[in-house]
Amino acid sequence: MAITRDRLTAYAQLMRLDKPVGTYLLLWPTLWALWFAAGGPPPLLILAIFALGTLLMRSAGCVINDFADRRVDGHVERTKGRPLASGRVTPKEALILFVLLALVALAIAWPLNAAALWLSVPAVVIAASYPFAKRFHSLPQAHLGIAFSWGIPMAFAAVGGRVDWPMATLLMAANLCWVIAYDTLYAMVDREDDLRIGVKSSAILFGRADRLIIGLLHATSLGLLAFAGWRVGLDWPYWTALALAASFAAHQQWQVRHRDRAACFAAFIGNNRFGAMVFLGLAMSLPPF
Repeated sequence: MAITRDRLTAYAQLMRLDKPVGTYLLLWPTLWALWFAAGGPPPLLILAIFALGTLLMRSAGCVINDFADRRVDGHVERTKGRPLASGRVTPKEALILFVLLALVALAIAWPLNAAALWLSVPAVVIAASYPFAKRFHSLPQAHLGIAFSWGIPMAFAAVGGRVDWPMATLLMAANLCWVIAYDTLYAMVDREDDLRIGVKSSAILFGRADRLIIGLLHATSLGLLAFAGWRVGLDWPYWTALALAASFAAHQQWQVRHRDRAACFAAFIGNNRFGAMVFLGLAMSLPPF
């Protein structure tokens, strides 16, 4: 039983179940899209499918990410204790777990309409390819942004049977900017290690302009969210929420002024409040039923 518990613990850590902030960061823009698409709370079944699907796909993404990085994670201070890097899980086990998670996510999505199901196919491909992007181009955070935005058109398709592409594209662009901003903060934690081992990231690409670009990305994301709210005539709670989210982004700039690793990681975590505040304002501005 002790061995079984240890193995299950290693699998849970591989899926990052002990670090749920990534799931929240994926969930918030999906909830934005569901509420925009439905003009309020979506049907309960659709909400449950997307919430559980978010957890499963984020977990699958973490597994395949650690599989791709299994030979470099051991050389990075923050990641050297991960299950694959430390040998507690084998690469074969990781691949099996990834496939199982993807299949379960697909099974859970099965009650959705055909339009949403078809959009789930590229979602899996994008999520699976992201971990390898950092070996080929200098902005893998944009790849992650696309992966973390793909639930938005799926949400529109699930609620309305079709994708409102102008609104979906607007929300995807807002989320893409936000993801690049917060994942650059995350990449700043590992910048020195990544430079040493030859892994690419936006933190390396942006160099000393990192804080400026992060600020511009946060501002652009908020501007696009404001435009989306204006298009559908949202009320004052939404605008108040955007103002508070802007204050969170400004505070992150202060946190990382010295580019200290711990401060950069804390600023990354703080983006959970950014996404939650936008959703809270959106939910309060739309009819409850």
